[in-house]
Amino acid sequence: MLSVIEQLAGAPLPASAVESLILPSRLPGYHPALLDELTTAGEVIWAGCGALSGGDGWVTLAPGDVADLLLPDADDEAAGTSPLHRAVLSAVEHGALFFRQLVDRVTPLLDTPPDDAAVVAALWDLTWAGLVTGDTLAPLRAQVSGGGAAHKPRRSAPRGRYARMRAGRPAMPSRTGPPTVAGRWGLTPPRETDPTRRTHARTESFLERHGVLTKGALDTERVTGGFSGIYKVLRSMEDSGQVIRGYVVDGLGAAQFAARGAVDRLRAASDTSGTRDAQGAVVLAASDPAQPYGAALPWPDPLGSTKHRPARKAGALVVLVDGAPTMYVERGGRSLLSFTERTEPLRQAAEALSAAVREGWLGKLQVQRADGEQALTSQLADVLREAGFRATPKGLRLRA
Repeated sequence: MLSVIEQLAGAPLPASAVESLILPSRLPGYHPALLDELTTAGEVIWAGCGALSGGDGWVTLAPGDVADLLLPDADDEAAGTSPLHRAVLSAVEHGALFFRQLVDRVTPLLDTPPDDAAVVAALWDLTWAGLVTGDTLAPLRAQVSGGGAAHKPRRSAPRGRYARMRAGRPAMPSRTGPPTVAGRWGLTPPRETDPTRRTHARTESFLERHGVLTKGALDTERVTGGFSGIYKVLRSMEDSGQVIRGYVVDGLGAAQFAARGAVDRLRAASDTSGTRDAQGAVVLAASDPAQPYGAALPWPDPLGSTKHRPARKAGALVVLVDGAPTMYVERGGRSLLSFTERTEPLRQAAEALSAAVREGWLGKLQVQRADGEQALTSQLADVLREAGFRATPKGLRLRA
């Protein structure tokens, strides 16, 4: 688990995709308790880096010992948004607090006692600004599962007679606060003030994540100055023999820097004719750093006539078959695009989507349009039905 976090350290990720797609795709058998164990112990820090609609937002994960170097810059302007925001920030300056403790500390600092909803809203404003964080991801899960978040994991059915009786009823008020503010809250680690140390650490994390750094690869990262902002560091690492500069990937320009061993791994994955080994189908969030299309590589043209275009948006999915994009699924599955007419890759992609839904990480998919046509009468209809999609008045639906 910690090895996976190290590879993703500092990368901006949609909060709703972290545990529904990004971590499970790297760690088979992933369970949220694995991550909570690390965050509670302080081994891993999570921080927000921008809000999205529906209670969703961008978050980053980083090992605790390098969080000050790799976490994105906090939005300090959010601290002065209102007296309540300043009071919340002041309350957690001297240590992490549970929600009720936080409210008790905040109330004397304001002229009018705030209600719980106002404190919750202010706390999450500061969280998305990267100023405040929790000691567990439980509140983040509650936040993204309660609204129109981009990726909505399946909720487990209530068990037991009393649980079924309570299902669908409003939750009773909690003495500790709403689920979206569970656990203790404190300040995120102060960021390293030395720009040289920080740039060097981030460059090393980019190499760990991407293997081969190109200008396009950094489109997935939040780098001040872009590729030119770390170019001097890469040149110095090349001079000291830490990285190799060369024309590693065809068509991506001459400014390519590869981590040692990355070139050998690329050669091992191809034969002398350049043919890739079969890798099967994998479902990734479109914004996943491991998904290169729309960043290091251009999107291929989708089939059919449609206004929809693939993009690295929160909520969208991409199915790669042997490394090539085969299907692109818009948020919620309403629109599906394909990039090939070959039946076998399409079948593999559809089966991979079906497996992801059956495992409970994607909730349900409701495909209304496929390649610009009505899903029920599209050329992809048969392929989707074979994978388990069922016809409904609104299109083709798949649920766990």
